[in-house]
Amino acid sequence: MKVIVLGSGKIGSVMGLDFSKRGAEITLSDIDISRAKKAADAINAESVRFDTSDHGSMVKTLKEYDLVLGALPGDYGFDALKAVVDSRKNMVDVSFTPEDPTALSETAKKAGVTIVPDCGVAPGLSNMLVGYGSSKLDRVEEAKIMVGGIPEKEVPPLGYTVTWSADGLIDEYIRDVSIIKDGKMTQVPALSGLENIEFPGVGTLESFYTDGLRTLVQSFPETKNLYEKTLRYPGHVEKVKLLRELGFFGEEPVTVLGAEVMPKLVSARIFEKSLTMPDVGDLLAMMIEVSGVKAGEKKGFRYHVLEYHDHESGVSAMARTTAYTASIVAGILVDGGIKMKGVIPMERLGADHRFVDKVFKEHGKRDIEIKETVF
Repeated sequence: MKVIVLGSGKIGSVMGLDFSKRGAEITLSDIDISRAKKAADAINAESVRFDTSDHGSMVKTLKEYDLVLGALPGDYGFDALKAVVDSRKNMVDVSFTPEDPTALSETAKKAGVTIVPDCGVAPGLSNMLVGYGSSKLDRVEEAKIMVGGIPEKEVPPLGYTVTWSADGLIDEYIRDVSIIKDGKMTQVPALSGLENIEFPGVGTLESFYTDGLRTLVQSFPETKNLYEKTLRYPGHVEKVKLLRELGFFGEEPVTVLGAEVMPKLVSARIFEKSLTMPDVGDLLAMMIEVSGVKAGEKKGFRYHVLEYHDHESGVSAMARTTAYTASIVAGILVDGGIKMKGVIPMERLGADHRFVDKVFKEHGKRDIEIKETVF
């Protein structure tokens, strides 16, 4: 099987390496061919240049492969999704596009392909667990997701290190957030809803709204309350808000020495330089609660994941939980475990308990534990 990975960053390279263990021939791609080649050489894969601004070229390239794994920055992911549909290839994607990927569902269905979007840790594994918990209730009343990738220890200046796309990180801080509150769909600003929580095994963390629900708001419109909050060490939000309000995340170009530059892109590159700390391990903390009614009684399910950086292999907790989830789902797709065509959100797959059992089992093989408790 020939597999192409779109994006050769911290997630795409790990995704490619993990899927290669199935015996697949992996090609890493990127608009920067030197980055693709460097990442490919590290995992003994091939490399190719991939430019999302050229639809025809994308389709031509994708037709040479049997499966597509997507790990592009969100701003470029939707164009890639359209090219994947036109090339009639199946895809598992983590790119977190600003656009709604389900808008392509009918076109994908007519093309006879399956696309699993937002298939990382959150959105992704989180959506699957909400779907799984909901399938065990007669009526869902509330679902809440709290998740964050943070350093194993708090480090200056932001108490944070970059372990995935810096562009995607900034998007989380500026994109309005869709939630369901008191039974009504509403939008709130990113970084709002600030509150402290106690996370088992970690301690006090601050939580705030970010736009991670994605397709869940469409899949569970009848819930009374549905939201996602990102977790960080206390004090992070205040500092990031200051950067945002000063315009460092702006998307309108500014002129510098006669050249126009976008502040958001400059800030992303600065984040990559100043917040990439290879010697500082990270952890992934996620807690999901789904509650409602079963057989006339109140019932809920809590899912808990606490994953640490693998210092032996050098793979971050964020990459392990994000890339491995996508690789595992791609494997199930290849093995015929996903029959549906179109754009299939992870929460729909979560209603299939055999699918969930496979995901749990494969995560366990990679030393990632997902704990379930009933309340």
